[in-house]
Amino acid sequence: MPAQEQSKQAFFYGWYIVGVGFLSYLVCSFNLSSTLSVFVKPLTEDFGVSRGMFSLLRTGEILIGGVLAPLIGPLVDRYSGRWLMAIGALAAGAGFLFLSQAKEFWQFLLLRWSLVTIGGAFMCSMVVTVTISRWFIRKRGRAIAIASLGQGIAKVGIPLLAASLFVWLGWRETWAIFGILTLALVVGPAVIFMRRSPEEMGLQPDGASISYFNGVPGAEAGLSASEHLAVAADVIWSRAEVLRTQAFWLIAVTFGVANVGVVGLNLHVFAYVSDIGYPAMAAATVLSIIAFTQLSSTLLWGFLSERVDVRKATMLMFLIQTLGLSLVIATTGLVAVYAGFFIYGVGLGGSQVLQEIIWANYFGRISLGRVRGLGFLITQFFSAGGPPFFGFLFDLTKSYLLSFTLFTLALVISAFLILLARPPQKQAK
Repeated sequence: MPAQEQSKQAFFYGWYIVGVGFLSYLVCSFNLSSTLSVFVKPLTEDFGVSRGMFSLLRTGEILIGGVLAPLIGPLVDRYSGRWLMAIGALAAGAGFLFLSQAKEFWQFLLLRWSLVTIGGAFMCSMVVTVTISRWFIRKRGRAIAIASLGQGIAKVGIPLLAASLFVWLGWRETWAIFGILTLALVVGPAVIFMRRSPEEMGLQPDGASISYFNGVPGAEAGLSASEHLAVAADVIWSRAEVLRTQAFWLIAVTFGVANVGVVGLNLHVFAYVSDIGYPAMAAATVLSIIAFTQLSSTLLWGFLSERVDVRKATMLMFLIQTLGLSLVIATTGLVAVYAGFFIYGVGLGGSQVLQEIIWANYFGRISLGRVRGLGFLITQFFSAGGPPFFGFLFDLTKSYLLSFTLFTLALVISAFLILLARPPQKQAK
């Protein structure tokens, strides 16, 4: 397509990619710790397992997803998310339907570790964000943020929906409904709209003219310093080259350390609020407060990442989360608990957006699937420790105070660790 015609298009095709990503994030929230949190008490009671043992379910899911990531990443680079997402949605949807028939904990665990987890790895965040990052450079922050709103909206409504469905129908029927929604919302849109990159459709990132991205100096092309960095990073990276960069390890470890607490807290926050004396709907409301503030702030983090150094934005994100959790730890009053988790949610809103942007800006679009697959493997191994960390500490102390406190300290460490990350140097051949 000629550059002049492309520049006059009223609507850039990349926004269809964002729309499918939005639906994928919406559906993938069915598999998150915050959704599973609603079922911790009824499932542990029905299956006769401890919370610590039940937490190992989530640990296994995270580890499996991490191991699959380096395999899926190159597939996204070579092909696209089109069939990967469709096949993943079919598997996950079937898994949710089968969960409704589980009679024993080992059956529930096996289904989650196979169909649900593997299907989710093929249709969820990494595949979505890698594809979106190929379609956008200048507007990458807002594009990823808009897609991430799907997860934010789901986090607002799903805990309350799940709690209501559990009361009305039971936990088995609730999982069956999630399965039907997964099949309906992802399979068709992925097949119809997903494409690997703008170049294969004769387009350029952001819908810009070809000369916009092929101009040599960033200033002459109208790019900011961070945008010029993102364009300059569009080179091929091998696995060995990626693993030799300091930036890779700093980014992976920083978000990995933070994710230990995020994943663990998301799974146990419902039980925490219940344990300090509040009814189930109050606990579900806390989950929705976190999700609502995460949703409300996601776009702000996206726009902020386009205007300031992404490392500084990430540091601010971690410190805001720290402030919120400190308030939660300090008191058990319901208003203060709501306020603390409100602040925590504001910070959490930047997690998905900023993490994906720093990976794409530092390593470029061409090998992003390979890079993200490796990074995802590292961060997921950290994340896997979160659920049992919170669960077994609760079994040991009969309280979540120690695990919440240690998570707060981990966020402070992450806030300053991210500042050490510098863009890797790679010369295009």
